[in-house]
Amino acid sequence: MSRILIADDDRALCALLAEYLRREGFDVDVAHDGEEALARLHNAAQRPDLLILDVMMPGRDGLATLRELRAKYRLPVIMLSARGEPVDRVVGLELGADDYIAKPCLPRELLARIRAQLRRNAPGAVGGEVRLGVLRLLPGERRALVDEREVSLTGAEFQLLLALAQRAGELVDKAMLTRLALGRELERYDRSIDVHVSRLRHKLAEASAQAPRIDAVRGAGYVLVATAP
Repeated sequence: MSRILIADDDRALCALLAEYLRREGFDVDVAHDGEEALARLHNAAQRPDLLILDVMMPGRDGLATLRELRAKYRLPVIMLSARGEPVDRVVGLELGADDYIAKPCLPRELLARIRAQLRRNAPGAVGGEVRLGVLRLLPGERRALVDEREVSLTGAEFQLLLALAQRAGELVDKAMLTRLALGRELERYDRSIDVHVSRLRHKLAEASAQAPRIDAVRGAGYVLVATAP
């Protein structure tokens, strides 16, 4: 049974979502501020498989909480963002959130996002090793190596890089990347893939000048290209 942690100061919403997700077979815990959420992550016995994290919370808000947890943990994180806060959504993705969903949200839609993230982060959920130049991806272990040194990636970043690497040299449109990496359909004005690509580019370049590069084709999508030695 997968364990879900909901971190939101709206107690009524937490109770509603927790009851719904428990009926769907999840073990659900709740926290009402960032400090409490981080304490659950620090405790191995209470550590969830996925975190639902609200942007706006008293004290340490969701973005500050996300920044701190990403220094230590790779678990999938879905941000909850109130409508009218597109900047917070982009910043959340830049800080390492795997996906976001606008509030108010339908529990059924949140459930679909949760299942997609858990499916994509399940050990052994995908096929064999992929190589491209100095890049080596081990899908069964969810590990990415450049020059045999591990690159720390979130679940969404790994899935995105894997999708591009499996189609190296080919243009992959944003709609397909959204389905493959995030497990959902591309939404209007959705910049999630763009933000994840930006983070991936930085991490690959930082790992090695010989790492593959991700080229953008304006208005179409992205292509992963091996760098010549």
